[in-house]
Amino acid sequence: MKKGLIHGSLTLIVVGLIIVLMIPSWIEDRTNVVLRDETWPVSSRTQAFHDNLRIADLHADTMLWNRDFLTRGNIGHVDLPRLQSGGVVLQVMSAVTKSPADQNYVRNSSTARDMITALSIAQLWPPRTWDSLLERALYQAERLHTYARRSEDLWVITSAQGLSDFLTLHQPGHVATLLATEGAHPLEGDLDNLRKLWDAGYRMLGLHHFFDNRLGGSLHGESGEGLSEFGRQAVERAVQMGFIIDLAHSSPAVVDEVLALSPKPAVISHTGVQGTCDSPRNLQDKQLKRIAEKGGLIGIGYWDAVCDITPAGVARSIHYAVNLAGVEHVALGSDYDGATTVSFDTADLAVLTQALLDSGLSEAQVRRVMGENQLAFLQQHLP
Repeated sequence: MKKGLIHGSLTLIVVGLIIVLMIPSWIEDRTNVVLRDETWPVSSRTQAFHDNLRIADLHADTMLWNRDFLTRGNIGHVDLPRLQSGGVVLQVMSAVTKSPADQNYVRNSSTARDMITALSIAQLWPPRTWDSLLERALYQAERLHTYARRSEDLWVITSAQGLSDFLTLHQPGHVATLLATEGAHPLEGDLDNLRKLWDAGYRMLGLHHFFDNRLGGSLHGESGEGLSEFGRQAVERAVQMGFIIDLAHSSPAVVDEVLALSPKPAVISHTGVQGTCDSPRNLQDKQLKRIAEKGGLIGIGYWDAVCDITPAGVARSIHYAVNLAGVEHVALGSDYDGATTVSFDTADLAVLTQALLDSGLSEAQVRRVMGENQLAFLQQHLP
């Protein structure tokens, strides 16, 4: 009887572990979707042009998931082998630390049940991450640094000199990454936590995600407010330290205040444009123009923020942004691995190059949007 109880207990433990290990992959397989269409053609001329681009993407949430980043996967959108296949030279990696269970583009409560708590537990992240948004950000940074130590092809960039060194020494297959936050929730109301994020390698600070926080109003929150006093202090200190401010998901009032407050340009790392997709997810054209007028970058995404997620649909939004803000201010901001549905993953980026050329953009314009704008901006504004 005793042996039977032991055997039964071990069986339950094994079954439990199998379930825990399978659930995160099951969730991601249904949230980070690729609706690929193999009929989208890429000409040999376009492929040759694409192969000589230096591609850079301002936003992916890949470190949220427990996939081995160094191994080519068949779920999700990004890993090192797929970045190499797509010709990506630099990928910004954004740390998601809190996201409401019923997230939508219109209104979310900051007290709503948090999906990332459950995901961190299910993925067997360290217990210190289960109830701390700061620790979740630090852990995702640790994961990226660990991958970089395991692969000579992967770099983590923290300075303008580091980026220059990478580009000078760049060989085919080398990929640089830059750490960013998806919302400034890891500050947890303490400005001293900016230093902890900085020391972990973060250089881009997103202020908001799907809900209002202590810094001010989210584009999808309940208040619609601008920066709080804490938010103004956080932005001022972050800019002084050398962080690049990311206005994705921030309320229009926050966008206006940051642009007035900060002496340095900001980015909106991943968005659509209301001129082609009238969605509450997207900032108004006048605000996107103001970001550009201040010298900033507008990263156009590949998911439903552009309404039409086909390569032609994404290209249409990019072309609109070029006409709206000027080609030197438009960039890629995929939102890969951010619980998004796309029509091509990072290995398939040549289909976007083809669509941009088909849309009427010149090769020089496509080269800028696909990466040269991003690289030039980071070289100028990283510490």
